[in-house]
Amino acid sequence: MTDMHKDKVANYDLEGKVILVTGAGDGIGKEAAMTFAKAGATVILLGRTVSKLEQVFDDIVAAGSPEPAIVPLDMKGATKTHYQGLCATIIEQFGHLDGLLQNASLLGVLSPFEHIDHDSWNDVLQVNVTAQFMMTQALMPALKKASQASIVFTSSGVGRKGRAFWGPYAVSKFATEGLAQVMADEYEGSHVRINVINPGATRTTMRSRAYPGEDATKLKTPADLMPTYLYLMSDESIGVNGKSLDAQ
Repeated sequence: MTDMHKDKVANYDLEGKVILVTGAGDGIGKEAAMTFAKAGATVILLGRTVSKLEQVFDDIVAAGSPEPAIVPLDMKGATKTHYQGLCATIIEQFGHLDGLLQNASLLGVLSPFEHIDHDSWNDVLQVNVTAQFMMTQALMPALKKASQASIVFTSSGVGRKGRAFWGPYAVSKFATEGLAQVMADEYEGSHVRINVINPGATRTTMRSRAYPGEDATKLKTPADLMPTYLYLMSDESIGVNGKSLDAQ
């Protein structure tokens, strides 16, 4: 992270906020969780792999940030009951939820349209769209208990303009943009705001799978993107609703 980015990050205060981050075990989700915690938030780490979540937990505690919570959950198989239970637990333990970063995504397999596998299609749409809809819907009671709540979805350049071979992933991100727009219009004027971030090309494991021959050293790191994430989770973005922001 450059000095300029460090200065921007230092400007945002999340003290006392409770923020849930999906896909918190790796990549952008991990960086966001650690950054939110450093800014004073109590972060709820949600992801599939317990060992990765435990490592992020340890890193946050070692940095002297507020102790986070861990929620191991596979969004591909989670049910409405799981999400309702999550909401009840958050309200019981924290009283409310100030922020929700829907960061978890499944890339699937890049392939020509005629070769798209139906099971892969279903998995990608389940994790990237259906599970995020179900979780966000179930968490609304906790979000509405916050004085100001921020919901942030994660999009992609291929969720704004379709690209050959990106089939299920691109379609899922178009759907994400649409879901966010519907919600933003519905909650306009309330204390719940809904926005979207397009991270852009970032040095992550998912990116390396999509572009195995790419020189990753030329890409922005997750840390470079954090000013945009902090802005949308902080009170600085109160009144900002229905926007799709580029992180770089």
